[in-house]
Amino acid sequence: MAGWSKTWSYIDGDWVDGNPPLVGPRSHALWLGSCVFDGARAFEGVAPDLDMHCVRVNESARALGLEPVLRSEEIVELTRDGLARFDRDAALYIRPMYWAEEGGYVGVPPLPESTRFCLSIYEVPMPEPAGFPVCLSSFRRPSLEQAPVNAKAACLYPNSGRAIIEAQKKGFENAVVLDSMGNVAELATANLMMVKDGVVHTPYPNGTFLNGVTRQRVIALLRAAGYAVHERVIKYAELLDADELFSTGNYAKVLPINRIDDRNLQPGPVYQRARDLYWEWAHA
Repeated sequence: MAGWSKTWSYIDGDWVDGNPPLVGPRSHALWLGSCVFDGARAFEGVAPDLDMHCVRVNESARALGLEPVLRSEEIVELTRDGLARFDRDAALYIRPMYWAEEGGYVGVPPLPESTRFCLSIYEVPMPEPAGFPVCLSSFRRPSLEQAPVNAKAACLYPNSGRAIIEAQKKGFENAVVLDSMGNVAELATANLMMVKDGVVHTPYPNGTFLNGVTRQRVIALLRAAGYAVHERVIKYAELLDADELFSTGNYAKVLPINRIDDRNLQPGPVYQRARDLYWEWAHA
């Protein structure tokens, strides 16, 4: 599966071409899920907010009981070294990650001193901004008492995966996931913003989902451009009545939502302004 695009991975002091085998059947991460990662993007010769993504992967590692073996600044420098192995304008996914090889007490928690690091960079096209349909998921986002939602942890993604599978069976591409209290949290794979009467609203980051790097950047850019952006509790019924819906996330940056349930939407002026602002900032 991983051989469909050009890939370089940094592991144990060297760059390796392709998808090297890294874990075995007794590796803690394989069978007990002690793995965190982050995702940055390089496209059109820029790598926006790379430093913030590298900071966050170290924060995620600590939140899961791992011990980062590199400073965030060192990960940035490694990434820039890796980017030089690709064409300057290549669309790339940048994935630093940590995992534990061994467990601690009775083997369940990760053993911090067994933490390993890998940086994988590979070609992935940027999605076209054509828009995508969403529906309501029957699955919920857990709270911090239930799962390590303060980390970009691999163990959280099967929940997102089953939300997407459910949505696809209904003819949609993504799903709106609620928190345990029944309020809108995010999409299965990205943060969510809605527009009503020219005002932007987005779920308040209440600890059930990551306050995304791209989310924070788009909010700051919109506010600087004069838009009101409210971070607050949002009910699903409000999304059904929105003038515009769009997503923010590292993989695609800013994309319009063109349908929610049986209601069609058109990419609106606020979405377009948000996308333009992001591209202008990234290239500046």
